[in-house]
Amino acid sequence: MTYTATHFLPLHGKDLISVNSNTGEITLTAPLDFEEADVFDVRIEARDKGAPPLTGHCRVELKVLDVND
Repeated sequence: MTYTATHFLPLHGKDLISVNSNTGEITLTAPLDFEEADVFDVRIEARDKGAPPLTGHCRVELKVLDVND
């Protein structure tokens, strides 16, 4: 299986969120700021290595909590 992030809302999420192409693990590459965006929507595609390859999709929603309030 290979995993790919295909869509980010807001768009700057692609600079903050990373998806491991081998495991599908989602990690942050930078801190999230509640004042910039409180929700991130990421679409993930999983593709097998068959012939023809089959794909599946999911939506991941990350809600940022403001720990200062």
